[in-house]
Amino acid sequence: MTTTAPAGSKDLASVSAESLAALLVAMERPARPSALSASLTFGWRAVLKIKHVPEQLFDVTAFPVMMVLMYTYLFGGALAGTPGEYLQYLLPGILVLSVVMITMYTGVSVKADIEKGVFDRFRTLPIWRPSTMVGYLLGDALRYTIASMVMLTVGLVLGYRPAGGVGGVAAGVALLLVFSFAFSWIWTMFGLLLRTEKSVMSVSMMVIFPLTFLSNVFVDPRTMPGWLQAFVDNNPVTHLASAVRGLMAGGWPAAATVWTLGWTALFVLVFGPVTMRLYNRR
Repeated sequence: MTTTAPAGSKDLASVSAESLAALLVAMERPARPSALSASLTFGWRAVLKIKHVPEQLFDVTAFPVMMVLMYTYLFGGALAGTPGEYLQYLLPGILVLSVVMITMYTGVSVKADIEKGVFDRFRTLPIWRPSTMVGYLLGDALRYTIASMVMLTVGLVLGYRPAGGVGGVAAGVALLLVFSFAFSWIWTMFGLLLRTEKSVMSVSMMVIFPLTFLSNVFVDPRTMPGWLQAFVDNNPVTHLASAVRGLMAGGWPAAATVWTLGWTALFVLVFGPVTMRLYNRR
């Protein structure tokens, strides 16, 4: 059987169905992308979304600056004598609070893509299944880094002087980024589990506010009632803030660091599989 060119077309050679089928069968299929390659591609997609909608960076620029200025000058004199002294304790804690809080937008982004139908296309691709979720988290890691740099810059301008130097600050930020990557798996689960973006945001806020504010971010928990101190001392955000604060101060907070890494592993091992199970069942 032979197909002919449509009337009015110019210089179009006829193609037989047999030759076309032979051509398609003979062509080698492209190699399947590796897990790393697919994850980086979806991470780049998340970065491009920030490029096209730069308003997404508002929460990692204006919000951290507002938090530092507000708490330093409103409560610094009352809690530590002077704003400058309080800033040395506060800045690592505010850094942790700001970055941990913006991790919840990962779930909102996942839900937005689901409602647009983008995930239906992703699931048909011959790629490593978790790469879509890992890509979201890799893209958000850039936002966390920007937030950290903004916070540290503002702190240095206000008078924050980390005794640990560049090495201590780099170690503290690295630990914060690793924890935030693992913590974000909770919000990807909510993005797949809940029905609307508003519900994802509401539930995320209900979870993250007690964890961040009932911690040692702002004050030493020794001044708290016993029942509250027990919760604060076992809060993963408290362990993270203690570890980051100690590293930036030039120390080696072994216990807090081990606890933080333990929480990091727990979040990945528990919420990672749950997220992928929900993703595969949709």
